[in-house]
Amino acid sequence: MTAPQPTVALIGAPTDIGAGRRGASMGPEALRVAGLDKSLRRLGCDVRDRGNVAGPINPEGLRADGYRHLAEVEIWCRNVRDAVYSSLSAGEFPLLMGGDHSLAIGSLAALSRFCAEQGQTLAMLWLDAHSDFNSASSSPSGNLHGMPVAVICGHGPAELTALAPRTPMLDADKIVQIGIRSVDEIEKRLVVGSGLVVYDMRRIDELRMRTVMDQALAYVAARGAHLHVSFDVDFLDPSIAPGVPTTVPGGPTYREAQLCMEMIHDSGLMRSLDIMELNPALDEGNRTAELCVELVESLFGEEILARSAVPGRYSL
Repeated sequence: MTAPQPTVALIGAPTDIGAGRRGASMGPEALRVAGLDKSLRRLGCDVRDRGNVAGPINPEGLRADGYRHLAEVEIWCRNVRDAVYSSLSAGEFPLLMGGDHSLAIGSLAALSRFCAEQGQTLAMLWLDAHSDFNSASSSPSGNLHGMPVAVICGHGPAELTALAPRTPMLDADKIVQIGIRSVDEIEKRLVVGSGLVVYDMRRIDELRMRTVMDQALAYVAARGAHLHVSFDVDFLDPSIAPGVPTTVPGGPTYREAQLCMEMIHDSGLMRSLDIMELNPALDEGNRTAELCVELVESLFGEEILARSAVPGRYSL
């Protein structure tokens, strides 16, 4: 019997304050224009658009004490935290529409608190071209969208690490990164010593996406009852998803990405989702947003044909 679909809360976070290039602030509206709400309703979800979180405008300031826009990022992450926590407390499935990936700090602050209160363990899949494990000393730019995983793991400014009741918000060994292919030189040493589980693109090439997802999902299933998926759109190869601020060649193909999402759905583990770094200013006719909606459909159970127990046979 098919499990009932959740009540999905769409939460927009229209800011690019943690990034080096402008435009991700338009991401939430691009997803709405691409019909995200309609697709989820077609799949049986009750969808509640909670509107947009508010926060300061991008001051386009210079790096100060190792970070760009730390005070403004703190406000945005605090407000995201409160919105996501309210959604979780209402029994909803929060779907955060970014915005740049520094906002994931707010998501994880909410999830860390909620799961602790519910007596649940938490695990995360981080789908991204980048490890996002920089510190102020290792980051070439000081942009906080390159640091959220480090902050989540307890490494970073107190203004951000203290947004959750515990530090770290999530232990590194409960985070699996998939699709990684761009890591800064000093950051490499930080990642290796962190305890993160990383499937970079070479490992995906060697094992293929099905084996990677089998291993990753088995790993997080053993460590968490609540699976959070944080999906940076630059996870995808830029040939199919040009609308991101930091394109990195050599990412997953359309079918590899679809298989990844389909297998996450089939696991039955996902309880919350971020969609980050969608930049319509760099897109071509909103096609990256439309692809994101297709991938979300797969995350929520869209199938070409329903499989039966007999190989090669299908059911309706």
